[in-house]
Amino acid sequence: MSIKFETIDWAYGSNIYEVNTRQYTAEGTFSAFQQHLPRLRDMGIEILWFMPVTPISKEKRLGTRGSYYACSDYTSINPEYGTLEDFKTLVSAAHDLGFKVIIDWVANHTGYDHHWTKEHSEWYRKDADGNFVELNGWDDVIDLDYTNAALRREMIKCMQFWVEKCNIDGFRCDMAHLVPLDFWKEARKACEETRPLFWLAECDEEKYLEVFDVSYAWKWMHATEKFMRNEIGLGDINNILHGYANYHAKGWKLFFTANHDENTWNGTESEKYGPAAKAFAIFSVTWPGLPLIYSGQELPNNKRLKFFEKDVIEWHEPVELHVFYKTLLQLRRENSALHNEARMVWFSTDADDKILAYLLVKDHQKVLVILNLSGAERVKIDLADASLKGGYINLFSGLQHHLNEREIFELQPWEYFVYASV
Repeated sequence: MSIKFETIDWAYGSNIYEVNTRQYTAEGTFSAFQQHLPRLRDMGIEILWFMPVTPISKEKRLGTRGSYYACSDYTSINPEYGTLEDFKTLVSAAHDLGFKVIIDWVANHTGYDHHWTKEHSEWYRKDADGNFVELNGWDDVIDLDYTNAALRREMIKCMQFWVEKCNIDGFRCDMAHLVPLDFWKEARKACEETRPLFWLAECDEEKYLEVFDVSYAWKWMHATEKFMRNEIGLGDINNILHGYANYHAKGWKLFFTANHDENTWNGTESEKYGPAAKAFAIFSVTWPGLPLIYSGQELPNNKRLKFFEKDVIEWHEPVELHVFYKTLLQLRRENSALHNEARMVWFSTDADDKILAYLLVKDHQKVLVILNLSGAERVKIDLADASLKGGYINLFSGLQHHLNEREIFELQPWEYFVYASV
Protein backbone atom coordinates (compact mmCIF):
# COMPACT_ATOMS: atom_id res chain seq x y z
CA MET A 1 0.00 0.00 0.00
CA SER A 2 1.47 3.35 -1.02
CA ILE A 3 2.00 6.11 1.55
CA LYS A 4 0.15 9.37 1.01
CA PHE A 5 2.07 12.40 2.24
CA GLU A 6 0.20 15.60 3.06
CA THR A 7 1.69 19.06 2.59
CA ILE A 8 2.00 20.88 5.90
CA ASP A 9 -0.58 23.64 6.36
CA TRP A 10 1.88 26.52 6.78
CA ALA A 11 3.29 25.96 3.29
CA TYR A 12 0.10 27.26 1.66
CA GLY A 13 0.60 30.81 0.43
CA SER A 14 4.20 30.74 1.64
CA ASN A 15 7.52 31.60 -0.03
CA ILE A 16 11.16 30.51 0.19
CA TYR A 17 14.34 32.56 0.56
CA GLU A 18 17.65 30.85 -0.22
CA VAL A 19 20.42 31.80 2.21
CA ASN A 20 24.01 31.63 0.97
CA THR A 21 25.66 31.95 4.39
CA ARG A 22 29.22 32.22 3.06
CA GLN A 23 28.50 35.18 0.81
CA TYR A 24 25.73 36.89 2.79
CA THR A 25 27.99 38.89 5.10
CA ALA A 26 31.66 39.82 5.40
CA GLU A 27 31.90 37.45 8.37
CA GLY A 28 30.06 34.67 6.56
CA THR A 29 28.66 33.28 9.80
CA PHE A 30 25.28 32.28 11.18
CA SER A 31 25.55 34.99 13.82
CA ALA A 32 26.19 37.69 11.22
CA PHE A 33 23.30 36.50 9.06
CA GLN A 34 21.01 36.52 12.08
CA GLN A 35 21.17 40.34 12.05
CA HIS A 36 19.28 40.29 8.73
CA LEU A 37 16.30 38.35 10.08
CA PRO A 38 14.14 41.38 11.00
CA ARG A 39 14.64 42.92 7.54
CA LEU A 40 13.72 39.68 5.80
CA ARG A 41 10.69 39.20 8.00
CA ASP A 42 9.54 42.73 7.21
CA MET A 43 9.94 41.89 3.51
CA GLY A 44 7.53 39.00 3.99
CA ILE A 45 9.90 36.03 3.82
CA GLU A 46 8.49 32.92 5.48
CA ILE A 47 10.70 29.89 4.76
CA LEU A 48 14.49 30.21 5.06
CA TRP A 49 16.42 27.60 3.07
CA PHE A 50 20.04 27.38 4.16
CA MET A 51 22.49 26.04 1.63
CA PRO A 52 24.49 23.10 3.08
CA VAL A 53 25.61 23.81 6.63
CA THR A 54 27.90 20.77 6.79
CA PRO A 55 31.74 20.87 6.57
CA ILE A 56 33.39 20.75 3.15
CA SER A 57 35.89 18.11 2.07
CA LYS A 58 39.51 19.18 1.57
CA GLU A 59 40.60 16.39 -0.78
CA LYS A 60 40.10 17.46 -4.41
CA ARG A 61 38.55 20.71 -3.16
CA LEU A 62 37.74 23.19 -5.91
CA GLY A 63 39.05 26.71 -5.28
CA THR A 64 40.14 27.82 -1.83
CA ARG A 65 36.80 27.37 -0.05
CA GLY A 66 35.37 24.41 -1.98
CA SER A 67 31.82 23.49 -2.96
CA TYR A 68 29.09 23.64 -0.34
CA TYR A 69 27.88 20.36 -1.86
CA ALA A 70 31.06 18.29 -1.17
CA CYS A 71 30.23 17.18 2.36
CA SER A 72 32.75 15.59 4.74
CA ASP A 73 30.39 14.89 7.65
CA TYR A 74 26.58 14.85 7.64
CA THR A 75 26.14 15.67 11.34
CA SER A 76 28.63 18.51 11.86
CA ILE A 77 28.67 22.23 11.11
CA ASN A 78 31.01 23.90 8.67
CA PRO A 79 33.36 25.78 11.05
CA GLU A 80 33.43 28.62 8.52
CA TYR A 81 29.87 29.41 9.64
CA GLY A 82 30.24 28.91 13.39
CA THR A 83 29.24 26.10 15.72
CA LEU A 84 26.29 23.78 16.11
CA GLU A 85 25.15 25.96 19.01
CA ASP A 86 25.32 29.01 16.73
CA PHE A 87 23.05 27.26 14.25
CA LYS A 88 20.61 26.20 16.96
CA THR A 89 20.52 29.80 18.18
CA LEU A 90 19.83 31.02 14.64
CA VAL A 91 17.01 28.50 14.13
CA SER A 92 15.48 29.49 17.45
CA ALA A 93 15.71 33.22 16.63
CA ALA A 94 14.15 32.58 13.21
CA HIS A 95 11.29 30.63 14.78
CA ASP A 96 10.70 33.42 17.29
CA LEU A 97 10.18 35.83 14.37
CA GLY A 98 7.78 33.46 12.61
CA PHE A 99 10.12 31.91 10.02
CA LYS A 100 10.33 28.24 9.14
CA VAL A 101 13.80 26.80 8.50
CA ILE A 102 14.82 24.10 6.01
CA ILE A 103 18.32 22.89 5.20
CA ASP A 104 19.96 21.65 2.03
CA TRP A 105 20.43 17.88 2.04
CA VAL A 106 22.99 16.38 -0.36
CA ALA A 107 22.19 12.68 -0.40
CA ASN A 108 23.56 11.57 -3.77
CA HIS A 109 27.26 12.07 -3.06
CA THR A 110 29.89 13.16 -0.56
CA GLY A 111 33.32 14.73 -0.79
CA TYR A 112 36.37 12.51 -1.19
CA ASP A 113 37.40 12.68 2.47
CA HIS A 114 34.01 12.12 4.07
CA HIS A 115 34.64 9.87 7.08
CA TRP A 116 32.48 7.15 5.50
CA THR A 117 35.12 6.63 2.80
CA LYS A 118 37.35 5.13 5.51
CA GLU A 119 34.72 3.61 7.79
CA HIS A 120 32.24 2.27 5.21
CA SER A 121 33.74 2.33 1.74
CA GLU A 122 31.16 -0.31 0.77
CA TRP A 123 28.54 2.45 0.91
CA TYR A 124 29.95 4.03 -2.27
CA ARG A 125 29.68 3.24 -5.96
CA LYS A 126 32.91 1.78 -7.38
CA ASP A 127 34.29 0.84 -10.74
CA ALA A 128 35.59 -2.59 -11.74
CA ASP A 129 38.93 -1.79 -10.10
CA GLY A 130 37.38 -0.81 -6.79
CA ASN A 131 37.82 2.95 -7.21
CA PHE A 132 35.22 5.48 -6.08
CA VAL A 133 33.21 6.87 -8.99
CA GLU A 134 31.04 9.85 -9.82
CA LEU A 135 28.55 9.61 -12.68
CA ASN A 136 27.62 13.24 -13.36
CA GLY A 137 30.89 14.96 -14.21
CA TRP A 138 31.64 16.63 -10.86
CA ASP A 139 35.32 16.45 -9.95
CA ASP A 140 35.12 16.97 -6.20
CA VAL A 141 32.52 14.39 -5.13
CA ILE A 142 31.87 10.63 -5.23
CA ASP A 143 28.55 8.79 -5.47
CA LEU A 144 26.85 6.81 -2.74
CA ASP A 145 25.32 3.39 -3.44
CA TYR A 146 21.64 3.21 -2.53
CA THR A 147 21.46 -0.54 -3.08
CA ASN A 148 23.16 -0.75 0.33
CA ALA A 149 20.55 -1.02 3.11
CA ALA A 150 23.00 0.04 5.83
CA LEU A 151 23.75 3.28 3.97
CA ARG A 152 20.05 4.05 3.71
CA ARG A 153 19.54 3.53 7.44
CA GLU A 154 22.49 5.74 8.37
CA MET A 155 21.53 8.50 5.93
CA ILE A 156 18.07 8.67 7.48
CA LYS A 157 19.61 8.79 10.98
CA CYS A 158 21.70 11.76 9.85
CA MET A 159 18.61 13.56 8.59
CA GLN A 160 16.79 12.84 11.84
CA PHE A 161 19.71 14.40 13.72
CA TRP A 162 18.92 17.85 12.30
CA VAL A 163 15.20 17.50 12.94
CA GLU A 164 15.68 16.39 16.54
CA LYS A 165 18.76 18.37 17.58
CA CYS A 166 18.21 21.63 15.69
CA ASN A 167 14.42 21.71 15.33
CA ILE A 168 14.48 22.36 11.58
CA ASP A 169 11.20 22.33 9.65
CA GLY A 170 12.16 20.41 6.54
CA PHE A 171 14.62 19.71 3.75
CA ARG A 172 15.57 20.99 0.32
CA CYS A 173 16.99 17.85 -1.31
CA ASP A 174 19.82 18.42 -3.75
CA MET A 175 19.58 16.65 -7.12
CA ALA A 176 16.75 14.58 -5.66
CA HIS A 177 16.18 12.62 -8.88
CA LEU A 178 19.66 11.06 -8.65
CA VAL A 179 18.57 9.26 -5.48
CA PRO A 180 16.00 6.43 -5.75
CA LEU A 181 12.44 7.54 -5.08
CA ASP A 182 11.85 4.68 -2.66
CA PHE A 183 14.64 6.01 -0.43
CA TRP A 184 12.92 9.38 -0.17
CA LYS A 185 9.70 7.59 0.80
CA GLU A 186 11.55 5.81 3.61
CA ALA A 187 13.27 9.02 4.68
CA ARG A 188 10.13 11.13 4.81
CA LYS A 189 8.21 8.50 6.76
CA ALA A 190 11.05 8.13 9.29
CA CYS A 191 11.82 11.83 9.67
CA GLU A 192 8.15 12.67 10.21
CA GLU A 193 7.72 10.26 13.10
CA THR A 194 8.23 13.26 15.42
CA ARG A 195 6.27 15.89 13.45
CA PRO A 196 5.28 16.83 9.87
CA LEU A 197 7.97 18.50 7.76
CA PHE A 198 8.25 20.39 4.47
CA TRP A 199 10.01 18.71 1.52
CA LEU A 200 11.44 20.47 -1.55
CA ALA A 201 13.05 18.49 -4.40
CA GLU A 202 15.62 19.90 -6.76
CA CYS A 203 14.29 18.10 -9.81
CA ASP A 204 11.63 18.52 -12.46
CA GLU A 205 10.42 14.91 -12.62
CA GLU A 206 6.74 14.40 -11.96
CA LYS A 207 7.02 11.11 -10.09
CA TYR A 208 9.07 12.70 -7.31
CA LEU A 209 5.96 14.63 -6.28
CA GLU A 210 4.74 11.34 -4.85
CA VAL A 211 7.03 12.19 -1.93
CA PHE A 212 7.94 15.86 -2.18
CA ASP A 213 5.60 18.78 -1.62
CA VAL A 214 7.34 20.96 -4.20
CA SER A 215 9.74 20.35 -7.09
CA TYR A 216 11.70 22.75 -9.28
CA ALA A 217 10.23 24.38 -12.38
CA TRP A 218 13.54 23.94 -14.21
CA LYS A 219 11.88 23.55 -17.61
CA TRP A 220 10.06 26.85 -17.16
CA MET A 221 13.15 28.69 -15.94
CA HIS A 222 15.35 27.46 -18.79
CA ALA A 223 12.59 28.28 -21.29
CA THR A 224 12.40 31.88 -20.02
CA GLU A 225 16.12 32.27 -20.61
CA LYS A 226 15.76 30.97 -24.17
CA PHE A 227 12.79 33.27 -24.67
CA MET A 228 14.85 36.30 -23.68
CA ARG A 229 17.51 35.22 -26.20
CA ASN A 230 14.80 35.04 -28.90
CA GLU A 231 15.37 31.30 -29.29
CA ILE A 232 11.75 30.34 -28.53
CA GLY A 233 8.39 32.10 -28.32
CA LEU A 234 6.02 32.78 -25.46
CA GLY A 235 3.85 29.92 -26.72
CA ASP A 236 6.64 27.48 -25.86
CA ILE A 237 6.67 28.74 -22.28
CA ASN A 238 2.90 28.42 -22.13
CA ASN A 239 3.12 24.79 -23.27
CA ILE A 240 5.41 24.02 -20.32
CA LEU A 241 2.98 25.70 -17.93
CA HIS A 242 0.10 23.67 -19.37
CA GLY A 243 2.19 20.55 -18.74
CA TYR A 244 2.77 21.52 -15.13
CA ALA A 245 -0.98 22.01 -14.67
CA ASN A 246 -1.41 18.27 -15.29
CA TYR A 247 1.17 17.27 -12.66
CA HIS A 248 0.49 15.26 -9.54
CA ALA A 249 -2.67 16.53 -7.84
CA LYS A 250 -0.91 17.79 -4.70
CA GLY A 251 2.47 18.66 -6.18
CA TRP A 252 3.58 22.26 -6.53
CA LYS A 253 6.31 23.75 -8.68
CA LEU A 254 9.01 26.12 -7.43
CA PHE A 255 9.35 29.22 -9.62
CA PHE A 256 12.42 31.45 -9.55
CA THR A 257 14.60 33.72 -11.66
CA ALA A 258 17.81 33.18 -9.64
CA ASN A 259 19.40 30.69 -7.27
CA HIS A 260 22.98 29.80 -6.33
CA ASP A 261 23.63 27.84 -9.53
CA GLU A 262 21.96 30.28 -11.89
CA ASN A 263 23.65 33.32 -10.38
CA THR A 264 27.14 31.85 -10.59
CA TRP A 265 27.09 29.86 -13.80
CA ASN A 266 24.40 31.41 -16.03
CA GLY A 267 24.16 35.01 -14.87
CA THR A 268 22.29 37.33 -12.57
CA GLU A 269 18.64 38.04 -13.24
CA SER A 270 19.64 41.38 -14.77
CA GLU A 271 21.95 39.54 -17.20
CA LYS A 272 19.38 36.91 -18.07
CA TYR A 273 16.19 38.96 -18.10
CA GLY A 274 17.20 42.60 -18.43
CA PRO A 275 14.04 44.75 -18.53
CA ALA A 276 11.83 41.68 -17.99
CA ALA A 277 13.34 40.82 -14.59
CA LYS A 278 10.52 42.35 -12.57
CA ALA A 279 7.81 40.86 -14.78
CA PHE A 280 9.21 37.36 -14.36
CA ALA A 281 9.59 37.95 -10.62
CA ILE A 282 5.91 38.88 -10.46
CA PHE A 283 5.05 35.72 -12.37
CA SER A 284 7.09 33.61 -9.91
CA VAL A 285 5.16 35.01 -6.94
CA THR A 286 1.67 34.93 -8.47
CA TRP A 287 1.56 31.78 -10.61
CA PRO A 288 0.25 28.68 -8.78
CA GLY A 289 3.18 27.08 -7.01
CA LEU A 290 5.78 28.44 -4.62
CA PRO A 291 8.19 31.34 -5.26
CA LEU A 292 11.89 31.38 -4.44
CA ILE A 293 14.02 34.47 -3.86
CA TYR A 294 17.82 34.10 -3.76
CA SER A 295 20.18 35.94 -1.43
CA GLY A 296 20.57 39.53 -2.61
CA GLN A 297 17.87 39.57 -5.28
CA GLU A 298 16.14 42.27 -3.27
CA LEU A 299 19.12 44.64 -3.73
CA PRO A 300 19.20 43.67 -6.63
CA ASN A 301 22.60 41.96 -6.61
CA ASN A 302 23.98 42.42 -10.11
CA LYS A 303 27.16 40.40 -9.80
CA ARG A 304 27.82 36.70 -10.18
CA LEU A 305 28.93 35.31 -6.83
CA LYS A 306 31.96 33.04 -7.03
CA PHE A 307 31.08 29.48 -6.11
CA PHE A 308 34.32 28.20 -4.58
CA GLU A 309 35.64 31.44 -3.06
CA LYS A 310 34.60 34.12 -0.62
CA ASP A 311 32.70 36.74 -2.61
CA VAL A 312 30.47 38.79 -0.35
CA ILE A 313 27.15 40.35 -1.37
CA GLU A 314 27.60 44.11 -1.33
CA TRP A 315 24.71 45.24 0.87
CA HIS A 316 23.81 48.91 0.82
CA GLU A 317 20.92 51.21 1.53
CA PRO A 318 18.38 51.44 0.21
CA VAL A 319 17.60 47.81 -0.54
CA GLU A 320 15.94 48.85 -3.77
CA LEU A 321 13.49 45.99 -4.28
CA HIS A 322 12.56 45.46 -0.64
CA VAL A 323 9.19 47.19 -1.05
CA PHE A 324 8.60 45.52 -4.44
CA TYR A 325 8.93 42.06 -2.91
CA LYS A 326 7.18 43.06 0.32
CA THR A 327 4.16 44.22 -1.68
CA LEU A 328 4.00 40.97 -3.65
CA LEU A 329 4.59 38.67 -0.69
CA GLN A 330 2.02 40.45 1.45
CA LEU A 331 -0.53 39.99 -1.34
CA ARG A 332 0.43 36.34 -1.57
CA ARG A 333 -0.13 35.83 2.14
CA GLU A 334 -3.39 37.76 2.38
CA ASN A 335 -5.17 36.83 -0.86
CA SER A 336 -6.36 33.21 -0.95
CA ALA A 337 -6.34 33.24 -4.76
CA LEU A 338 -2.55 32.87 -4.50
CA HIS A 339 -2.66 29.92 -2.08
CA ASN A 340 -2.78 27.24 -4.80
CA GLU A 341 -5.82 25.27 -5.92
CA ALA A 342 -7.43 28.49 -7.13
CA ARG A 343 -9.44 28.55 -10.32
CA MET A 344 -7.49 30.08 -13.17
CA VAL A 345 -8.75 32.04 -16.16
CA TRP A 346 -5.93 32.06 -18.72
CA PHE A 347 -6.71 34.76 -21.24
CA SER A 348 -6.06 34.41 -24.95
CA THR A 349 -5.47 37.72 -26.71
CA ASP A 350 -4.43 39.13 -30.06
CA ALA A 351 -0.96 39.56 -28.58
CA ASP A 352 -0.28 36.06 -27.25
CA ASP A 353 3.28 36.30 -28.53
CA LYS A 354 3.89 39.24 -26.17
CA ILE A 355 1.36 39.18 -23.34
CA LEU A 356 0.75 36.72 -20.52
CA ALA A 357 -2.53 37.47 -18.73
CA TYR A 358 -4.30 35.37 -16.10
CA LEU A 359 -6.91 35.72 -13.38
CA LEU A 360 -6.88 33.62 -10.21
CA VAL A 361 -10.11 33.19 -8.24
CA LYS A 362 -10.67 31.52 -4.86
CA ASP A 363 -13.04 32.14 -1.96
CA HIS A 364 -14.39 35.34 -3.54
CA GLN A 365 -10.87 36.73 -3.79
CA LYS A 366 -9.18 37.49 -7.10
CA VAL A 367 -5.80 38.46 -8.53
CA LEU A 368 -5.41 39.63 -12.13
CA VAL A 369 -1.89 39.63 -13.61
CA ILE A 370 -0.98 41.11 -16.99
CA LEU A 371 2.65 41.00 -18.17
CA ASN A 372 4.06 42.54 -21.33
CA LEU A 373 7.03 40.26 -21.98
CA SER A 374 8.20 42.29 -24.95
CA GLY A 375 9.71 45.61 -25.89
CA ALA A 376 6.66 46.44 -27.99
CA GLU A 377 4.97 49.76 -27.26
CA ARG A 378 1.25 50.36 -26.69
CA VAL A 379 0.21 46.73 -26.84
CA LYS A 380 -3.59 46.63 -26.57
CA ILE A 381 -5.39 43.55 -25.33
CA ASP A 382 -9.06 42.74 -24.87
CA LEU A 383 -9.87 40.57 -21.83
CA ALA A 384 -13.33 39.09 -21.37
CA ASP A 385 -14.67 36.77 -18.68
CA ALA A 386 -17.55 36.96 -16.25
CA SER A 387 -15.17 36.45 -13.32
CA LEU A 388 -13.30 39.63 -14.21
CA LYS A 389 -16.10 41.84 -12.93
CA GLY A 390 -15.53 43.48 -9.55
CA GLY A 391 -13.58 46.00 -7.51
CA TYR A 392 -9.78 45.90 -7.55
CA ILE A 393 -6.74 47.80 -6.35
CA ASN A 394 -3.69 48.23 -8.58
CA LEU A 395 -1.06 46.63 -6.39
CA PHE A 396 1.77 49.01 -7.26
CA SER A 397 -0.05 52.31 -7.80
CA GLY A 398 -2.60 51.88 -5.03
CA LEU A 399 -5.39 53.15 -7.31
CA GLN A 400 -8.78 51.49 -7.11
CA HIS A 401 -10.66 50.35 -10.21
CA HIS A 402 -13.93 48.68 -11.06
CA LEU A 403 -13.47 46.17 -13.84
CA ASN A 404 -16.31 44.96 -16.03
CA GLU A 405 -16.69 41.55 -17.63
CA ARG A 406 -14.81 42.94 -20.61
CA GLU A 407 -11.91 45.37 -20.40
CA ILE A 408 -9.24 46.74 -22.74
CA PHE A 409 -5.72 47.29 -21.41
CA GLU A 410 -2.75 49.00 -23.02
CA LEU A 411 0.80 48.16 -21.94
CA GLN A 412 4.13 49.81 -22.59
CA PRO A 413 7.39 47.84 -23.12
CA TRP A 414 7.92 45.29 -20.32
CA GLU A 415 5.07 46.83 -18.31
CA TYR A 416 3.11 44.81 -15.78
CA PHE A 417 -0.22 45.17 -13.98
CA VAL A 418 -1.29 43.34 -10.85
CA TYR A 419 -4.86 43.92 -9.66
CA ALA A 420 -6.13 42.46 -6.36
CA SER A 421 -9.79 42.27 -5.39
CA VAL A 422 -10.99 44.62 -2.65
